[in-house]
Amino acid sequence: MAGGAQFTRVDTEARYDVFHTDCPARDVVDHVTSRWGIWVLISLRANDLRFYELRESIQGISEKMLAQSLRALVKDGLVWRRVEPTTPPQVTYGLTEFGREVGEPLTELFGRITRRLAPRDTE
Repeated sequence: MAGGAQFTRVDTEARYDVFHTDCPARDVVDHVTSRWGIWVLISLRANDLRFYELRESIQGISEKMLAQSLRALVKDGLVWRRVEPTTPPQVTYGLTEFGREVGEPLTELFGRITRRLAPRDTE
């Protein structure tokens, strides 16, 4: 598992000020709520996936955007990356404990949205 930013719980008195432009937590929120970051976290909730499996699970994402999103989420400590020394290298991604914690309310949000939408036409 790769390193990255390590976030630990802090006293309520020493919280990050996410409204300040220099706050590191603001960058993490931006990466999580980016167009593709949220889909990466949701896709990895069930299983660890290799790069191409992840790309196939997120319809509409380009390889470039997936790579950028994964790089940011790994750096933030939400996703881990494992490279198998094969030819070609096999790269697998999964959620860290922090990533699972952040992804849980996103999964709940998606569940609420899909339960409230009208049924889809199957034509």
